[in-house]
Amino acid sequence: MKYTNFVRILSLSILLGTGAAAMPAFAQISFNIIVAPPAPRYEPVPVVAPGYVWAPGYWGWNGDHHIWVHGRPIVERAGYRWAPDRWEQRGSGYYRHPGNWERDANYKVAKVKKAKKPKHRDNRGGDNEHGHGGEHNHGKGDKHGH
Repeated sequence: MKYTNFVRILSLSILLGTGAAAMPAFAQISFNIIVAPPAPRYEPVPVVAPGYVWAPGYWGWNGDHHIWVHGRPIVERAGYRWAPDRWEQRGSGYYRHPGNWERDANYKVAKVKKAKKPKHRDNRGGDNEHGHGGEHNHGKGDKHGH
């Protein structure tokens, strides 16, 4: 009996090990939860830094009950919008869809205009503060030119 159990455990370990190695890194495990998630909590959306968007909080599952996962700022992705985590009811079970980026059909590339270089003024004449034609003392003498 002991030898049979050892062979079974060894075979199962090898099977699981090779299956896990062959699985893509982005594979997701899906399981049926029969407990409905509570209503979403209200979280005020804070002002986020430029280049970030707000991912709202959601109810996660920790193995035996739902837990609230607080919202967080995430790095913005140009041309996409964040689709928040959500739960879907299928028959008598509930399935969580993790948040993900979805292409934004209304996205338009913003063209940034380059700042124009200021034009140089001709300071060779006239009565301006940087030219030679004004009556400026430039720190010499008193206010009457003495």
